[in-house]
Amino acid sequence: MSDSLPKRVFLIGPMGAGKTAVGRRLASMLEYRFVDVDHYIEERTGVDISFIFEKEGDAGFRERERQAIAELTLADNIVLATGGGAIVTEDNRRLLRERGLVVYLKTSIDQQYDRTRRSQTRPLLQHDDPRGRLEELMEERGPLYEALAHLSICTDRRYVKSVAREISRRIREDAQQDASLSQTR
Repeated sequence: MSDSLPKRVFLIGPMGAGKTAVGRRLASMLEYRFVDVDHYIEERTGVDISFIFEKEGDAGFRERERQAIAELTLADNIVLATGGGAIVTEDNRRLLRERGLVVYLKTSIDQQYDRTRRSQTRPLLQHDDPRGRLEELMEERGPLYEALAHLSICTDRRYVKSVAREISRRIREDAQQDASLSQTR
């Protein structure tokens, strides 16, 4: 672990992009702590995300998510996997952008659908047309992911290890370039 590496790496992207799996592997490679925001909220509340959505609606969940992100983005040596909708809240976008390196895990609708279609724990997919819902969400959120990201990596048809290695390599290359530039000044 180098002093020039970012102390905080935040993974954003749609559901099914691999944020949790890639985040765990990346954290191990960087020797950082891994936290999944949704799991953190579940641990803090003692109930699953679906229950929170059922009882408090989207607005209630988003407020819990905002509080968790405000707290977790202050931790050093962390890889943080956000929920797919975390970026809809302006406050979350600002905190993520200002406090760490934001990595967008890009994936196609086909890949998202393949990875999520059997899930019973994704409240936004409990819908008559889950594929259509994924398309709607990407249309709304895609530009936000793109605008927020410092780095974008495609995860389609790739192994978790391969994606994590690419992120680690690119982070290290950027850190080396930054170190070289500061030495020449």
